[in-house]
Amino acid sequence: MPEPTRADAIRALLDAQRSAFAAEGAVSAAARRDRLQRVIDMLVEHADALCEAMHQDFGNRPAAFSLANDILGSLGSLKHARDHFEAWLGDDPRPSVAPFDNFGATAWVRYQPKGTVGIIGTWNAPLFTLLSPLASVFAAGNRAVLKPSEVTPHTAECFAGLVKSRFAPEELAVVTGGADVAAVFSAQPWDHLVFTGSSTIGKEVMRAAAGNLVPVTLELGGKSPVLIGTSADVRNAAERIVVGKNLNSGQLCVSPDVVWVHEPQLEAFIAAAREVQEGLYPTVADNGDVVAIVNARHFERIEGYLADARARGARIEVLGEAVEGERAASRRMSLRVVVDPPRDSAIARHEIFGPALVVNTYKQVQEAVAAINADARPLALYYFGADAAEEKWVLDHTLSGGVSINDVTMHPALYDAPFGGVGASGMGHYHGREGFLSFSHARSVYKAGGHDPRREWGMLPPYTEAFGAMLRAALVP
Repeated sequence: MPEPTRADAIRALLDAQRSAFAAEGAVSAAARRDRLQRVIDMLVEHADALCEAMHQDFGNRPAAFSLANDILGSLGSLKHARDHFEAWLGDDPRPSVAPFDNFGATAWVRYQPKGTVGIIGTWNAPLFTLLSPLASVFAAGNRAVLKPSEVTPHTAECFAGLVKSRFAPEELAVVTGGADVAAVFSAQPWDHLVFTGSSTIGKEVMRAAAGNLVPVTLELGGKSPVLIGTSADVRNAAERIVVGKNLNSGQLCVSPDVVWVHEPQLEAFIAAAREVQEGLYPTVADNGDVVAIVNARHFERIEGYLADARARGARIEVLGEAVEGERAASRRMSLRVVVDPPRDSAIARHEIFGPALVVNTYKQVQEAVAAINADARPLALYYFGADAAEEKWVLDHTLSGGVSINDVTMHPALYDAPFGGVGASGMGHYHGREGFLSFSHARSVYKAGGHDPRREWGMLPPYTEAFGAMLRAALVP
């Protein structure tokens, strides 16, 4: 008999969870709460070990950031789901079918768990991208199998061990491995599949899911733009953008990628950004507060974008200490600002996912919005300004997964509002009741009343002229 493959092992987990799901029947509120609480307790008790694993994977990742982003970020989602999901349960009454509603017919929508959900996380937020969607998955009454990123193997191994110690595999399981395992994982007949990562891989995941008609939630990122209106406080905008861009050294799906600033304010913006950057990070190569680029491949990718822009004549400003030569071995990078690069340059076309910002200038705000709309719809859009009319106009004339106004990277922390993309930046969402609904099947139910008037009203064959006349009388605009 041939040895079982990884596909066999993953399918066995899925089948075991489906069998347990079918045997359980209706998933009680107590069971949902218990599952959420066990994940919460696991994070609280093992936060230090998980932060150390993330530090090892990145080569340097301050515990303060890992705690804030991955531990407390995940806890925020899990606790909100734990504390609110019972209000999302229960049938949702709907109007019944006329005229049968006059004879006791009723209708409602019943929200039921789908079954088993597969979740593929990413390396840049290796816990948050697994556990934030899991909060909605568990709140909706589902079971789950998680696939951490192979780029952060220490975190994946630590996390898998912790889950195994607290959950039976029929409830929650973790599958580790590389891209080949992720491909096999994507091809399973899950009841729902969640993927966080690049648009390129997202398309492959969606193609694999289509083979089994599996519904997907995709969180794909993109070149999240910042529009600084002429009414904005440029110094304040620069500070918030620099602070947000330095989170995880720009290795976040909602990191600001391209800034649009009014042409006369360009130099003031760069000067303010430099002042903020140097105040936050007076040194870089030996600074423990600077998150390292996760590996050499991504380090070289970012440097390649900058080299391409430089070769095309773009102005590049290094904010703070320049890290070159042997000191670059730390993979801790200075923040670079690339001013008005050519539209076909690599840094203008691709999501940077690192400590660099494209800064473009505009003469009229409509020009900047037109350029934003010419690109793929982003996961996040950021607007700075004090002009309420302009703010409304920008919101009315753009589309993105979410928006932060007069700040960046903040809307994903809204645990009672949906987080997700649109168009090229993804589909579906989690967080809050909308996340609960994403992982629930909305099942319409009609219940007939005690009396059926169709025969006495001549609504059954053989049809009469009177019935035809009644139908035609209903043809009203």
